[in-house]
Amino acid sequence: MHPLNRWWQARGNLVTLAALFLLIPLASRYLLGWGNLYGYLSDLAIGSLLILLLHKRHLLLALPVMVVWMLMYVGNAELVSAVGRMPDPSDLHFLADPTFVGNSTEGGGISHPWLAGILGGTIFLAALLWRRREQPLPRYAYALPVALLVAHFGMQFVIPADADVWKQYNLPHRLIAGVASQGQLAVEDWLAGDQTATPPDVSGLNQQDLSGTPLLAGPGAAKNVLIITMEGIPGAYVETNRAALSSSYDESMMPKLSTWATRAMDTPDYVTHSHQTIRGLYAMLCGDFSELNNGTPKAVELLSNPRRASECLPSQLHKHGFTTHFLQGAGLRFMAKDKVMPAMGFDTTLGRDWFKKPPYLEFAWGMDDKAFFEGALDYIGELRKDKKPWMLTLLTVGTHQPYSATPEYLAKYPTARKAAVAYLDDAVDAFLAGLEKQGVLKDTLVIVTSDESHGIDNVRLASSWGMNLVLAPEQAALPPVKDGVYGHVDLATSILDYFGFAPPKDMAGRSLFREYDKGREMVSFTNGMLRFHDGKHTFTECDFQQVCRRYESDGFIADSARFIGRFSGREARMLAARADILDHSVSGSNGALGQELQFATREHIQLKPKVTNEYTDNLIGAQYLEFPADSRTTVTMKIRALQMDDKGARVQLHTREFEKLVPVPIPEFPLLTRDKPLEMTFSFDNERARKAFSFHLIAEGQGTIEITDFHVQTQPRKSTIDARQVAPTRVAGSNALPGPRIGGRPALMAGQLDELDQESSDGQSSDTDAPLTQ
Repeated sequence: MHPLNRWWQARGNLVTLAALFLLIPLASRYLLGWGNLYGYLSDLAIGSLLILLLHKRHLLLALPVMVVWMLMYVGNAELVSAVGRMPDPSDLHFLADPTFVGNSTEGGGISHPWLAGILGGTIFLAALLWRRREQPLPRYAYALPVALLVAHFGMQFVIPADADVWKQYNLPHRLIAGVASQGQLAVEDWLAGDQTATPPDVSGLNQQDLSGTPLLAGPGAAKNVLIITMEGIPGAYVETNRAALSSSYDESMMPKLSTWATRAMDTPDYVTHSHQTIRGLYAMLCGDFSELNNGTPKAVELLSNPRRASECLPSQLHKHGFTTHFLQGAGLRFMAKDKVMPAMGFDTTLGRDWFKKPPYLEFAWGMDDKAFFEGALDYIGELRKDKKPWMLTLLTVGTHQPYSATPEYLAKYPTARKAAVAYLDDAVDAFLAGLEKQGVLKDTLVIVTSDESHGIDNVRLASSWGMNLVLAPEQAALPPVKDGVYGHVDLATSILDYFGFAPPKDMAGRSLFREYDKGREMVSFTNGMLRFHDGKHTFTECDFQQVCRRYESDGFIADSARFIGRFSGREARMLAARADILDHSVSGSNGALGQELQFATREHIQLKPKVTNEYTDNLIGAQYLEFPADSRTTVTMKIRALQMDDKGARVQLHTREFEKLVPVPIPEFPLLTRDKPLEMTFSFDNERARKAFSFHLIAEGQGTIEITDFHVQTQPRKSTIDARQVAPTRVAGSNALPGPRIGGRPALMAGQLDELDQESSDGQSSDTDAPLTQ
């Protein structure tokens, strides 16, 4: 036998595994611009460990590991490229979900097909040439990955890196580090014993502060208010922001909007508090921090808290004689915007179905931005015919992944995201010019902002960097650049203050139309990092391992900051406790226990003969809910057919947690027909806490239906009747007997259900904690 053949038989597996787990990760890290000493150490450590574990194993064992490695690696690269963040552990489940991935990549495909091709080809070659009998490696070889992991940990401890997490870890290493961190925290708690601590003070964050000196001599001259909310746009895209904060980011992504910024009052140090559109809208419109975790969105909790909902900006302006309107380019059902926005006080809530003119291109999530703004300009023209003052909130969708742009833009720009941003820049420029031509800018307070930030690679804090441009009739009296730290929590208070209206007592924030001589505290939770600024000179961020780092920084958003020190343990827990207190501002200390949510709207829904996407075709807005541990959730649902052919409609309910399909005891649904409505109640137990739990209700058929009830109630398990002592679940038109039934009364705002007669899933956010979702 030729010596080369003998060498290949002895070391062939080792070579192909080294290419798959070492050469490709190291080379791709460099090519993707993620080069970092810690990242290279992470790749070497995990790659060498996998080589040692697999090189003598049977192909049936090694092959699945290699395939999972490829899916994780490609999924990680795609998510970082799309929204500027690394997957959370919970994301791993849906990365292999064909429905979700198919929807998120619709139109644009994946960003790095070369990476998937190289990894797939290497796996195919390894499988083709696999040899079971390979010379063993010495046992001391295992010391190599151990030494590399220890070196990574030690260097992080001594010289913590100020870099994005994907530059410091590969995905398996991050998972290992997260598990180790949880173990460390458990040991620290055990050693500390039962020590009680005074709850931390959050008054510097959730208080209302109108102590500043007004910029205007009296109430503003504007008659109306227009809020333009652009999907996922970071503050770094505005040139004035970059200049004011001395940002090293110099790419001119939105030059036309930057020109408008020179005519506006621009706030460079403007913070978005979280990811997902529904959370950003809540913070903007209700004067409260959105969740600093992945729990049930506070906007959804408003459905069971009408008092708090009445304090949101649309309700407040309605009390002062404004007509209030919400218009978005996507469908309304996802994340329950069809119910949440009316609950906040919008008189009119419209989505994709409102637009009758054809779009310029088909997009999975809704209207392209050019068509959307043209429709919005027509809508404003109709509003101006009325004598009443109006409030209009607009929400675009084109810069949501997988991004919407015409072929001309896609050919001009290197990535779909850059093309979509350029398309939006032109569209919003034309829209603002149209407003000026119509005279809207003379009598309307216009605020240009974004719901969240999809982040920018290599730009510090880009995932928390929002934007706020103010165009007002009295522009000359406003500073061109507004100093100080502000965020979405300030927007509602600012608008009420502009008009001279007193904000409700529970509405937090400062006014953009006042000058303050002292700093203020600020918080955000983006890219898996909990971040605080003390309002003086200290910025703190805590990572997924609950390790916190302090920096010297005058403001929140800064291009760089001087590292002061790190801490963990109880002190870090106190920071997390502050976030927990802020998260209870709507639901109360019991969280979701005892909470009742009604998602039915009595809308007449035209069914599709075939459902192709359970996200865009979802019929109900019960997404990203949180159920506490040791609780029982009861769902009551009623659907009737208004029009239906003889074949009836097939109804299904899918349940997902962090976008992964999860088994829940749901009975088989009977066929929905004209003379047999679907009525059912079922319950399931939550032995452990559930977060980001979603119901996806889909139906296929020829006809029109009405969902008259979709009621979700969560109670402590100990207070429920023993399942053996209650009657089985009732399903109208079915003989199914699945599980217990527990009664419940829908908790709706007075008259809400009678008065009410799809945006994409937010993670993603963009740079979102709810992945690839809006």
